[in-house]
Amino acid sequence: MSNSSSDVIVVGAGVVGAACAYYAARSGLSVTVVDRGPVAGGTTGAGEGNLLVSDKEPGPELELARLSTRLWRELAQDLPARIEYEAKGGLVVASDDSGMAALRKFAAAQAGAGVTAEEIPAERLHEAEPHLAPGLGGGFLYPQDAQVQPALAAAHLLRASGARVRTGEEVTAVLTGADGRVRGVRTAVTELRAPFVVNAAGTWGGEVARLAGAHLPVLPRRGFVLVTEPLPRVVRHKVYAADYVADVASGSAALQTSAVVEGTPAGPVLIGASRERVGFDRSLSVEVLRRLAAQATALFPVLAGVRALRTYAGFRPYLPDHLPAIGPDPRVPGLLHACGHEGAGIGLAPATGLAVARQLTGGEPPLDLGPFHPGRFAPAA
Repeated sequence: MSNSSSDVIVVGAGVVGAACAYYAARSGLSVTVVDRGPVAGGTTGAGEGNLLVSDKEPGPELELARLSTRLWRELAQDLPARIEYEAKGGLVVASDDSGMAALRKFAAAQAGAGVTAEEIPAERLHEAEPHLAPGLGGGFLYPQDAQVQPALAAAHLLRASGARVRTGEEVTAVLTGADGRVRGVRTAVTELRAPFVVNAAGTWGGEVARLAGAHLPVLPRRGFVLVTEPLPRVVRHKVYAADYVADVASGSAALQTSAVVEGTPAGPVLIGASRERVGFDRSLSVEVLRRLAAQATALFPVLAGVRALRTYAGFRPYLPDHLPAIGPDPRVPGLLHACGHEGAGIGLAPATGLAVARQLTGGEPPLDLGPFHPGRFAPAA
Protein backbone atom coordinates (compact mmCIF):
# COMPACT_ATOMS: atom_id res chain seq x y z
CA MET A 1 0.00 0.00 0.00
CA SER A 2 1.50 3.31 -1.09
CA ASN A 3 0.87 6.69 0.46
CA SER A 4 1.29 10.31 -0.53
CA SER A 5 1.02 13.57 1.36
CA SER A 6 -0.40 17.03 0.76
CA ASP A 7 -1.54 19.99 2.83
CA VAL A 8 -5.23 19.17 2.50
CA ILE A 9 -7.37 16.31 1.22
CA VAL A 10 -10.77 17.18 -0.24
CA VAL A 11 -13.26 14.30 -0.21
CA GLY A 12 -15.62 14.88 -3.12
CA ALA A 13 -15.00 15.88 -6.75
CA GLY A 14 -18.28 17.70 -7.29
CA VAL A 15 -18.47 21.44 -7.75
CA VAL A 16 -18.20 22.23 -4.03
CA GLY A 17 -15.12 20.03 -3.62
CA ALA A 18 -13.66 21.51 -6.80
CA ALA A 19 -14.18 25.05 -5.49
CA CYS A 20 -12.55 24.12 -2.18
CA ALA A 21 -9.57 22.71 -4.09
CA TYR A 22 -9.37 25.77 -6.34
CA TYR A 23 -9.32 28.37 -3.58
CA ALA A 24 -7.09 26.27 -1.30
CA ALA A 25 -4.55 25.91 -4.11
CA ARG A 26 -4.72 29.64 -4.82
CA SER A 27 -3.89 30.17 -1.16
CA GLY A 28 -0.66 28.23 -1.62
CA LEU A 29 -1.73 24.82 -0.31
CA SER A 30 -1.04 21.50 -1.99
CA VAL A 31 -4.33 19.66 -2.54
CA THR A 32 -5.45 16.11 -3.22
CA VAL A 33 -9.06 15.46 -4.25
CA VAL A 34 -10.47 11.96 -3.86
CA ASP A 35 -13.89 10.67 -4.92
CA ARG A 36 -15.61 7.31 -4.94
CA GLY A 37 -16.80 7.98 -8.51
CA PRO A 38 -15.89 10.25 -11.42
CA VAL A 39 -15.62 14.03 -11.37
CA ALA A 40 -19.14 15.48 -10.95
CA GLY A 41 -20.52 11.96 -10.65
CA GLY A 42 -23.00 12.78 -7.88
CA THR A 43 -25.31 15.72 -7.25
CA THR A 44 -23.29 18.09 -9.46
CA GLY A 45 -23.71 15.96 -12.57
CA ALA A 46 -27.47 15.79 -12.03
CA GLY A 47 -27.92 19.53 -11.52
CA GLU A 48 -29.24 22.25 -13.80
CA GLY A 49 -26.41 24.66 -13.01
CA ASN A 50 -28.50 27.35 -11.31
CA LEU A 51 -26.73 30.33 -9.74
CA LEU A 52 -29.61 32.00 -7.94
CA VAL A 53 -30.33 34.82 -5.55
CA SER A 54 -34.01 35.07 -6.56
CA ASP A 55 -35.20 32.09 -4.49
CA LYS A 56 -33.53 33.06 -1.21
CA GLU A 57 -35.05 35.17 1.55
CA PRO A 58 -32.83 37.63 3.45
CA GLY A 59 -30.46 35.81 5.76
CA PRO A 60 -27.23 33.79 5.82
CA GLU A 61 -27.85 31.74 2.67
CA LEU A 62 -28.63 34.84 0.64
CA GLU A 63 -25.39 36.46 1.83
CA LEU A 64 -23.51 33.34 0.75
CA ALA A 65 -25.30 33.44 -2.61
CA ARG A 66 -24.52 37.12 -3.20
CA LEU A 67 -20.82 36.49 -2.56
CA SER A 68 -20.89 33.47 -4.86
CA THR A 69 -22.59 35.50 -7.58
CA ARG A 70 -19.64 37.89 -7.58
CA LEU A 71 -17.13 35.06 -7.51
CA TRP A 72 -18.81 33.21 -10.39
CA ARG A 73 -18.50 36.36 -12.50
CA GLU A 74 -14.77 36.40 -11.75
CA LEU A 75 -14.42 32.69 -12.46
CA ALA A 76 -16.21 33.09 -15.78
CA GLN A 77 -13.38 35.40 -16.85
CA ASP A 78 -10.69 32.91 -15.80
CA LEU A 79 -12.17 29.55 -16.79
CA PRO A 80 -12.83 28.39 -20.37
CA ALA A 81 -16.04 29.45 -22.08
CA ARG A 82 -16.98 25.76 -22.16
CA ILE A 83 -18.38 26.09 -18.62
CA GLU A 84 -21.31 27.84 -20.39
CA TYR A 85 -21.65 30.64 -17.87
CA GLU A 86 -24.68 32.76 -18.77
CA ALA A 87 -25.73 35.87 -16.85
CA LYS A 88 -29.21 35.51 -18.29
CA GLY A 89 -31.28 36.46 -15.25
CA GLY A 90 -34.25 34.77 -13.66
CA LEU A 91 -37.94 35.47 -14.11
CA VAL A 92 -40.34 34.49 -11.32
CA VAL A 93 -43.97 34.52 -12.43
CA ALA A 94 -47.24 34.63 -10.51
CA SER A 95 -50.51 33.18 -11.72
CA ASP A 96 -52.74 35.92 -10.31
CA ASP A 97 -52.88 39.19 -8.34
CA SER A 98 -52.53 37.54 -4.94
CA GLY A 99 -49.41 35.73 -6.16
CA MET A 100 -48.00 39.04 -7.38
CA ALA A 101 -48.64 40.62 -4.00
CA ALA A 102 -46.61 37.84 -2.35
CA LEU A 103 -43.79 38.24 -4.89
CA ARG A 104 -43.80 42.00 -4.35
CA LYS A 105 -43.41 41.58 -0.60
CA PHE A 106 -40.63 38.99 -1.06
CA ALA A 107 -38.73 41.21 -3.52
CA ALA A 108 -39.00 44.23 -1.23
CA ALA A 109 -37.40 42.28 1.61
CA GLN A 110 -34.63 41.06 -0.71
CA ALA A 111 -33.96 44.61 -1.92
CA GLY A 112 -32.98 45.54 1.62
CA ALA A 113 -30.38 42.76 1.46
CA GLY A 114 -28.83 43.97 -1.81
CA VAL A 115 -30.80 41.98 -4.38
CA THR A 116 -31.93 43.67 -7.59
CA ALA A 117 -35.41 42.80 -8.84
CA GLU A 118 -37.61 44.52 -11.43
CA GLU A 119 -41.37 44.14 -11.34
CA ILE A 120 -42.77 43.05 -14.69
CA PRO A 121 -46.53 43.71 -14.98
CA ALA A 122 -48.68 41.17 -16.74
CA GLU A 123 -48.91 43.21 -19.95
CA ARG A 124 -45.10 43.27 -20.29
CA LEU A 125 -44.32 39.63 -19.54
CA HIS A 126 -44.17 38.76 -23.23
CA GLU A 127 -41.46 41.34 -23.78
CA ALA A 128 -39.26 39.29 -21.45
CA GLU A 129 -40.50 35.85 -22.53
CA PRO A 130 -42.49 35.84 -25.80
CA HIS A 131 -43.64 32.23 -25.42
CA LEU A 132 -45.11 32.48 -21.92
CA ALA A 133 -48.73 31.45 -21.49
CA PRO A 134 -51.28 34.29 -21.53
CA GLY A 135 -53.25 35.29 -18.46
CA LEU A 136 -50.45 35.28 -15.87
CA GLY A 137 -50.50 37.88 -13.10
CA GLY A 138 -47.00 39.27 -13.71
CA GLY A 139 -43.54 38.56 -12.41
CA PHE A 140 -40.20 39.80 -11.16
CA LEU A 141 -36.99 39.81 -13.17
CA TYR A 142 -33.75 39.10 -11.27
CA PRO A 143 -30.74 40.16 -13.38
CA GLN A 144 -28.24 38.69 -10.89
CA ASP A 145 -29.38 35.11 -11.57
CA ALA A 146 -27.13 33.10 -13.88
CA GLN A 147 -26.33 29.56 -15.00
CA VAL A 148 -23.35 27.30 -15.72
CA GLN A 149 -22.94 23.78 -17.07
CA PRO A 150 -22.22 22.17 -13.69
CA ALA A 151 -20.13 19.14 -14.66
CA LEU A 152 -17.91 21.24 -16.92
CA ALA A 153 -17.59 23.92 -14.25
CA ALA A 154 -16.44 21.34 -11.70
CA ALA A 155 -13.98 19.77 -14.13
CA HIS A 156 -12.42 23.09 -15.11
CA LEU A 157 -12.21 24.29 -11.51
CA LEU A 158 -10.30 21.12 -10.67
CA ARG A 159 -8.02 21.50 -13.67
CA ALA A 160 -7.32 25.14 -12.81
CA SER A 161 -6.56 24.20 -9.20
CA GLY A 162 -3.70 21.92 -10.17
CA ALA A 163 -4.85 19.48 -7.48
CA ARG A 164 -4.03 15.80 -7.65
CA VAL A 165 -7.34 14.12 -8.44
CA ARG A 166 -7.97 10.48 -7.54
CA THR A 167 -11.32 9.20 -8.84
CA GLY A 168 -12.85 5.78 -8.31
CA GLU A 169 -11.41 5.58 -4.78
CA GLU A 170 -13.89 5.40 -1.96
CA VAL A 171 -12.70 6.75 1.37
CA THR A 172 -13.00 3.92 3.88
CA ALA A 173 -11.52 5.66 6.92
CA VAL A 174 -10.54 9.09 8.16
CA LEU A 175 -7.20 8.65 9.92
CA THR A 176 -6.51 10.39 13.22
CA GLY A 177 -3.53 10.44 15.56
CA ALA A 178 -3.31 9.73 19.28
CA ASP A 179 -4.28 13.35 19.94
CA GLY A 180 -7.46 12.95 17.88
CA ARG A 181 -6.25 15.22 15.08
CA VAL A 182 -6.80 14.29 11.45
CA ARG A 183 -3.77 12.88 9.66
CA GLY A 184 -5.31 11.73 6.38
CA VAL A 185 -7.66 9.18 4.86
CA ARG A 186 -7.55 5.57 3.81
CA THR A 187 -9.03 4.39 0.52
CA ALA A 188 -9.34 0.91 -0.93
CA VAL A 189 -5.93 1.27 -2.58
CA THR A 190 -3.81 3.64 -0.50
CA GLU A 191 -3.38 5.94 2.45
CA LEU A 192 -3.28 9.67 1.78
CA ARG A 193 -1.68 11.87 4.41
CA ALA A 194 -2.63 15.47 5.23
CA PRO A 195 -3.21 17.53 8.38
CA PHE A 196 -6.58 18.67 7.04
CA VAL A 197 -9.49 16.83 5.45
CA VAL A 198 -12.42 18.68 3.87
CA ASN A 199 -15.69 16.76 3.75
CA ALA A 200 -17.26 17.88 0.46
CA ALA A 201 -18.95 14.54 -0.17
CA GLY A 202 -22.43 15.90 -0.89
CA THR A 203 -25.17 13.44 -0.03
CA TRP A 204 -22.53 11.12 1.43
CA GLY A 205 -21.26 13.87 3.73
CA GLY A 206 -22.93 12.28 6.74
CA GLU A 207 -21.11 9.02 6.10
CA VAL A 208 -17.73 10.73 5.75
CA ALA A 209 -18.41 12.56 9.01
CA ARG A 210 -19.25 9.26 10.69
CA LEU A 211 -15.96 7.73 9.50
CA ALA A 212 -14.19 10.52 11.37
CA GLY A 213 -16.26 10.07 14.54
CA ALA A 214 -18.28 13.22 13.83
CA HIS A 215 -22.00 13.82 13.33
CA LEU A 216 -23.68 15.54 10.39
CA PRO A 217 -27.31 14.60 9.60
CA VAL A 218 -27.17 14.86 5.80
CA LEU A 219 -30.07 13.20 3.98
CA PRO A 220 -30.66 12.72 0.23
CA ARG A 221 -33.59 14.58 -1.37
CA ARG A 222 -34.39 13.22 -4.82
CA GLY A 223 -35.19 15.36 -7.84
CA PHE A 224 -35.87 14.72 -11.53
CA VAL A 225 -35.09 16.84 -14.58
CA LEU A 226 -36.61 16.48 -18.04
CA VAL A 227 -34.42 17.32 -21.05
CA THR A 228 -36.03 18.23 -24.37
CA GLU A 229 -34.73 17.93 -27.90
CA PRO A 230 -32.52 20.86 -29.02
CA LEU A 231 -34.61 23.95 -29.82
CA PRO A 232 -34.14 27.53 -30.91
CA ARG A 233 -33.98 29.80 -27.87
CA VAL A 234 -37.64 29.68 -26.86
CA VAL A 235 -36.86 30.32 -23.18
CA ARG A 236 -34.61 33.30 -22.58
CA HIS A 237 -34.29 33.30 -18.77
CA LYS A 238 -34.55 30.83 -15.98
CA VAL A 239 -38.33 30.94 -15.50
CA TYR A 240 -40.13 29.49 -12.54
CA ALA A 241 -43.47 29.67 -10.81
CA ALA A 242 -43.72 31.48 -7.49
CA ASP A 243 -44.46 28.30 -5.52
CA TYR A 244 -40.92 27.05 -6.25
CA VAL A 245 -39.61 29.31 -3.47
CA ALA A 246 -41.90 27.67 -0.92
CA ASP A 247 -40.90 24.19 -2.12
CA VAL A 248 -37.20 24.99 -1.68
CA ALA A 249 -37.79 26.13 1.90
CA SER A 250 -40.02 23.19 2.83
CA GLY A 251 -38.74 20.37 5.01
CA SER A 252 -41.46 17.96 3.91
CA ALA A 253 -40.45 14.46 2.88
CA ALA A 254 -43.45 14.24 0.54
CA LEU A 255 -43.31 14.82 -3.21
CA GLN A 256 -43.37 18.46 -4.28
CA THR A 257 -43.18 19.75 -7.84
CA SER A 258 -43.11 23.29 -9.18
CA ALA A 259 -42.41 24.50 -12.70
CA VAL A 260 -38.82 25.53 -13.44
CA VAL A 261 -37.96 25.97 -17.12
CA GLU A 262 -34.77 27.19 -18.78
CA GLY A 263 -32.99 27.02 -22.09
CA THR A 264 -29.32 26.13 -22.56
CA PRO A 265 -26.65 27.30 -25.02
CA ALA A 266 -26.64 23.81 -26.54
CA GLY A 267 -30.38 24.00 -27.34
CA PRO A 268 -32.22 21.58 -25.02
CA VAL A 269 -34.67 22.99 -22.50
CA LEU A 270 -34.32 21.76 -18.92
CA ILE A 271 -37.54 21.19 -16.97
CA GLY A 272 -37.76 20.75 -13.19
CA ALA A 273 -38.17 20.79 -10.30
CA SER A 274 -39.22 18.00 -7.97
CA ARG A 275 -38.30 17.21 -4.37
CA GLU A 276 -38.93 14.17 -2.23
CA ARG A 277 -37.08 12.21 0.44
CA VAL A 278 -36.99 8.56 -0.61
CA GLY A 279 -33.46 7.63 0.44
CA PHE A 280 -31.19 6.75 -2.48
CA ASP A 281 -34.00 5.23 -4.56
CA ARG A 282 -33.29 6.03 -8.24
CA SER A 283 -36.48 4.41 -9.55
CA LEU A 284 -38.09 6.31 -12.40
CA SER A 285 -41.28 8.02 -11.23
CA VAL A 286 -43.80 8.45 -14.03
CA GLU A 287 -45.98 10.55 -11.73
CA VAL A 288 -43.15 13.06 -11.17
CA LEU A 289 -42.39 13.29 -14.88
CA ARG A 290 -46.08 13.73 -15.70
CA ARG A 291 -46.36 16.60 -13.21
CA LEU A 292 -43.20 18.30 -14.48
CA ALA A 293 -44.34 18.11 -18.10
CA ALA A 294 -47.82 19.42 -17.27
CA GLN A 295 -46.51 22.33 -15.22
CA ALA A 296 -43.91 23.27 -17.85
CA THR A 297 -46.41 23.28 -20.71
CA ALA A 298 -48.83 25.33 -18.59
CA LEU A 299 -46.12 28.00 -18.40
CA PHE A 300 -44.86 27.55 -21.97
CA PRO A 301 -47.56 26.05 -24.24
CA VAL A 302 -45.02 25.94 -27.09
CA LEU A 303 -43.36 23.00 -25.32
CA ALA A 304 -46.47 20.82 -25.64
CA GLY A 305 -45.35 19.51 -29.03
CA VAL A 306 -41.68 19.11 -28.11
CA ARG A 307 -40.07 15.73 -27.49
CA ALA A 308 -38.44 14.97 -24.15
CA LEU A 309 -35.30 13.05 -25.06
CA ARG A 310 -34.25 11.93 -21.63
CA THR A 311 -34.65 12.39 -17.91
CA TYR A 312 -32.23 12.11 -15.05
CA ALA A 313 -32.43 11.94 -11.28
CA GLY A 314 -30.15 13.35 -8.62
CA PHE A 315 -29.99 13.62 -4.86
CA ARG A 316 -29.68 16.95 -3.11
CA PRO A 317 -27.73 16.86 0.19
CA TYR A 318 -30.35 18.05 2.66
CA LEU A 319 -29.76 19.33 6.19
CA PRO A 320 -32.74 19.97 8.51
CA ASP A 321 -32.34 23.76 8.72
CA HIS A 322 -31.68 24.18 4.96
CA LEU A 323 -28.25 25.71 5.54
CA PRO A 324 -25.00 24.04 4.51
CA ALA A 325 -22.35 22.99 7.01
CA ILE A 326 -19.20 25.02 6.35
CA GLY A 327 -16.21 25.01 8.65
CA PRO A 328 -14.28 23.02 11.25
CA ASP A 329 -15.84 20.11 13.04
CA PRO A 330 -16.11 20.82 16.78
CA ARG A 331 -15.03 17.31 17.78
CA VAL A 332 -12.37 16.32 15.24
CA PRO A 333 -9.47 18.77 14.85
CA GLY A 334 -8.37 19.09 11.23
CA LEU A 335 -11.74 18.00 9.79
CA LEU A 336 -13.71 20.68 7.95
CA HIS A 337 -17.14 20.27 6.40
CA ALA A 338 -18.38 21.77 3.14
CA CYS A 339 -21.62 19.96 2.39
CA GLY A 340 -25.39 20.02 2.88
CA HIS A 341 -26.13 22.73 0.30
CA GLU A 342 -29.22 20.87 -0.92
CA GLY A 343 -30.14 22.15 -4.42
CA ALA A 344 -28.02 25.30 -4.21
CA GLY A 345 -24.55 23.77 -4.15
CA ILE A 346 -23.57 24.85 -7.64
CA GLY A 347 -24.54 28.42 -6.95
CA LEU A 348 -22.95 28.49 -3.48
CA ALA A 349 -19.76 26.60 -4.35
CA PRO A 350 -17.31 29.50 -4.86
CA ALA A 351 -18.18 31.26 -1.60
CA THR A 352 -17.98 27.91 0.21
CA GLY A 353 -14.59 27.16 -1.33
CA LEU A 354 -13.24 30.59 -0.48
CA ALA A 355 -14.51 30.33 3.11
CA VAL A 356 -12.89 26.92 3.56
CA ALA A 357 -9.60 28.14 2.10
CA ARG A 358 -9.57 31.10 4.49
CA GLN A 359 -10.18 28.77 7.43
CA LEU A 360 -7.41 26.44 6.32
CA THR A 361 -4.91 29.28 6.14
CA GLY A 362 -6.04 31.34 9.11
CA GLY A 363 -7.33 34.15 6.91
CA GLU A 364 -10.23 36.51 7.49
CA PRO A 365 -13.59 34.84 6.70
CA PRO A 366 -15.29 36.39 3.65
CA LEU A 367 -18.57 36.64 5.59
CA ASP A 368 -20.09 35.61 8.91
CA LEU A 369 -19.82 31.82 8.98
CA GLY A 370 -21.51 31.39 12.36
CA PRO A 371 -24.87 30.24 10.93
CA PHE A 372 -23.11 27.51 8.90
CA HIS A 373 -21.01 26.09 11.72
CA PRO A 374 -21.19 22.27 11.77
CA GLY A 375 -21.35 22.29 15.57
CA ARG A 376 -25.02 23.23 15.45
CA PHE A 377 -25.76 19.57 14.73
CA ALA A 378 -23.62 18.13 17.52
CA PRO A 379 -25.64 15.47 19.37
CA ALA A 380 -26.62 16.27 22.93
CA ALA A 381 -24.25 14.90 25.56
